[in-house]
Amino acid sequence: MKISKKVREILSYYEGENSGVKTNMARILSHGRTGGTGKLVILPVDQGLEHGPDASFAANPASYDPEYHYKLAVDSGCSAYASVYGFLAACSDSYAGSIPTILKVNSSNLINKGVPDQAVTGTVKDALQLGCSAIGFTVYPGSSQSYAMYEEIAAMSKEAKSHGLAVVIWSYPRGEGLSKAGETAVDVCAYAAHIAANLGANIIKVKPPTAHIELEKNQKALAGKDLSTLTKRIEHIVQACFNGRRVVVFSGGESKDKQGLLNEIKELRDGGANGSIIGRNTFQRPREEAIQLLSDIMDIYCEKK
Repeated sequence: MKISKKVREILSYYEGENSGVKTNMARILSHGRTGGTGKLVILPVDQGLEHGPDASFAANPASYDPEYHYKLAVDSGCSAYASVYGFLAACSDSYAGSIPTILKVNSSNLINKGVPDQAVTGTVKDALQLGCSAIGFTVYPGSSQSYAMYEEIAAMSKEAKSHGLAVVIWSYPRGEGLSKAGETAVDVCAYAAHIAANLGANIIKVKPPTAHIELEKNQKALAGKDLSTLTKRIEHIVQACFNGRRVVVFSGGESKDKQGLLNEIKELRDGGANGSIIGRNTFQRPREEAIQLLSDIMDIYCEKK
């Protein structure tokens, strides 16, 4: 594996991490069509467990099959493939070494309507046995369960890193402490990204922010700061991630039209995002259309479009 100058620069930001963690980060940053550029396009498929198989896969019935997603990630040239234990284990032998994988080790489901929380559904040992390069974990800043989640990932992060695994944190604000608009408010998304960085995330995943400012104390703090465009708001999120010294990628969210999605990707790139972790907007489309869309997204991050 050849390590580019850009990847070496990114790895230099992670002082204190062991060689195993940096090697697995390098694998992810060096793989696929964006490999070596410092940009990532990751396929995440935890939605079957999170949102239900029908809501996730009925639009494209072939996607009920776990192998469909491995093949889509590999054939499209994604940087990595992230999923839950069942989906990864179903084809892990067949695709061993084909693409870096990320085991999502906690999950929720839509049947439970209680306080936003996630159950731990995978272990570091599972990730090692599956040949993963990283574990993934969701935290919900704003939920009354958030402190317990922070404690869980703090402990699991130390264990994972002791075995050389990188750590990806999905930091999704939601819960009793926030309004619905607040879940994607620019100040709250920046706060969530900063929390993930301080919890030890090597790669941070957040949602693209709106211009809404949720927290009263931030109305004054951000007065005069230009947050009028998505590009400017992404710059602010990157700034919150240790002034750009942590890798931060953005979710694709619910399905949207192709041109709208590509326009959003351009703004993410221009704001300094390290990439996208994009699931439903790809695997809910027919396979060839999904591969073309992923190709277009990768071209944008590689500045070919």
